[in-house]
Amino acid sequence: MLIQKRISQVFNEATEVPFNDDSKIVIMSDCHRGDGSYADNFAHNQNLFFAALTQYYHHKYTYIELGDGDELWENDKISKVLEVYDNVFWLLSKFHHDSRLYMIYGNHDMVKGKNKSFARQLVYCEDEPDGQCCSIFPCIEFHEGLVLRHSGYDLRLFLLHGHQADFFNDRLWRVSCFLVRFLWKPLELLGINNPTSAATNPKRKKSVERKLIQWVERHNQPLIAGHTHRVAFPKPGEPCYFNDGSCVHPRFITALEIADGNILLVKWSYKTKFDGTLYVGRDELTDPISLAGLCSKQGKNVPQAI
Repeated sequence: MLIQKRISQVFNEATEVPFNDDSKIVIMSDCHRGDGSYADNFAHNQNLFFAALTQYYHHKYTYIELGDGDELWENDKISKVLEVYDNVFWLLSKFHHDSRLYMIYGNHDMVKGKNKSFARQLVYCEDEPDGQCCSIFPCIEFHEGLVLRHSGYDLRLFLLHGHQADFFNDRLWRVSCFLVRFLWKPLELLGINNPTSAATNPKRKKSVERKLIQWVERHNQPLIAGHTHRVAFPKPGEPCYFNDGSCVHPRFITALEIADGNILLVKWSYKTKFDGTLYVGRDELTDPISLAGLCSKQGKNVPQAI
């Protein structure tokens, strides 16, 4: 029950973002951008991510990062991540400059929401000895949750990372961070998975999904989450629980797209042409669901916080 109230608390405190059938939004999570070492799970997909995000930028999408964008449990300083993935942050800064960027924090980058001075660490400095430093995301706000509210009809899409349904990674996140940084990161270099992670522990993954789905069923409120690294897209008659997957799968990255009044699950992967040319391509993993159809399933009872 405490976890259900915890999720409701995030819902009630979430910033509302208006959108309509003309809006184009892409949602990704769990990039876990790291320091470029062998323990950096994002490293092998950095080109996939950059290529996909470049396409979304040029097609005028708004990018919502649904938590765990940066691996700040294994790495104590964001400066390490900024240095390795300066091209990614340059592209994200273009989204921010165009007012097309929203950042939600997860358990692995919880510090973004807990440390009020964190945004001041997100700076770019020129290489020259007397080079100027400037903010990458000036005046950015990091959210625990967002509610996308359709301006044409009564539809709310609730977005959160999902660790709120995982007590150990939510209320005890400092303990988890300590264990990951000083115990599991060294062991990960030896190929040993972290058993406290919902992404690598099937039982924890199912437990988190079950609690999120229970909240959806209780409130008839469509919910989009990450955290488990496992995609979810409801079939007809199922609860409106969506999960965008992750950007650290060995062979591809996944995303949820909202466009033309529909929501859709896609993946980006490396493909080859007949002449052997390698390219990054997009595949639709599901048939699109009409947002108007989701609206008809949404309940009127507002979740109550703690």
